[in-house]
Amino acid sequence: MSQLIALVANSAWNLYHFRGNLVRRLLQDGYRILIIAPRDDSSEKLADLGCYVVEQPMDNKGTNPLADLQTMRELKRLYLEHQPDLVLHFTVKPVIYGSFAARSLKIPVINTITGLGTAFLSGSWLMRIVETLYRHSQRWPSRVFFQNPDDRNLFLSRQLVAEEKSACLPGSGVDLKRFMAAEYPASQPIKFLLIARLLRDKGIVEFVDAARQIRKIYPHTSFQLLGPLGASNRSALADEEVAAWVEEGIVEYLGETDDVRPFLHAAHCVVLPSYREGTPRALLEAAAVGRPLIATDVPGCREVVDAGVNGLLCDVKNASSLAAAMQQFLDMPLEKQLEMGVAGRLKVEKEFDEELVIGAYLAEIPHLLPK
Repeated sequence: MSQLIALVANSAWNLYHFRGNLVRRLLQDGYRILIIAPRDDSSEKLADLGCYVVEQPMDNKGTNPLADLQTMRELKRLYLEHQPDLVLHFTVKPVIYGSFAARSLKIPVINTITGLGTAFLSGSWLMRIVETLYRHSQRWPSRVFFQNPDDRNLFLSRQLVAEEKSACLPGSGVDLKRFMAAEYPASQPIKFLLIARLLRDKGIVEFVDAARQIRKIYPHTSFQLLGPLGASNRSALADEEVAAWVEEGIVEYLGETDDVRPFLHAAHCVVLPSYREGTPRALLEAAAVGRPLIATDVPGCREVVDAGVNGLLCDVKNASSLAAAMQQFLDMPLEKQLEMGVAGRLKVEKEFDEELVIGAYLAEIPHLLPK
């Protein structure tokens, strides 16, 4: 029987949309694939690909140690039941608690640090606990992939992971055949689009405040939000807050979608004022279709945006700095906007092709599987 590889994350949606082509390649190579994640609309899509999908609830925003210990016990039970030959963990809780579970059963592990999470960014007692959990859990994995050098260097400086086990990937990559360069919109007014889960950590509040400032000077400028409300996260925005912004006429809320391409094609500039990222998929996909970018000068974002080349950078948690970048873009000649879009596409082709990411996993996996 072919070898079994388990992929574990905090949502099936995450695995289908961010790791779908990796899953397809592993299936093509003859591996059996076990998916362990909370059930959502993407669970059936993963099953249709040929994966065996097991539902495992996770309290993604919770800080209850008893609940987290239960998650670890459940993962250990599933690993014992299904006997995977290798486990790939994505997102914070699987990376930590899945590693503990796999270690107890001596199952090889590849972890991917897709972002540090709200708790790690808080600077509170909770951050110190999370640091301790990382330090002990990351001793077991054979390889720990990071999505930007800042996160890797932070883990190394705090001795949370061994240098020889760690490596950087260019995010989760972009499917360049799906995200093709698209004609720049000729329509006016200028549309600024922010694609993200509606979390405070994504800089949504700063985006709205900057929009208010810009609308005083350029009243017809459009500001759009695209992404799920009600995310299971401590920094999630309330529905009422977003509804109030829409009622005020400052932003347009586009809802959520499984295909962002039509929205990217209609936008003039894609904005992400996030507080910190792994490597933001929204910016990569926007650059791939040839859209200029505005993002905060923080880990993850600064790896995608070359200031003045394919976009502009602004200060984190600073609506006035974001507004200044938006005004600079609005005052920019069309030729420069087009140049930025072309430069973004070229950068993604060179540095962030999904094939580079898939290749890194495929190179690592055979060394860890039992002979």
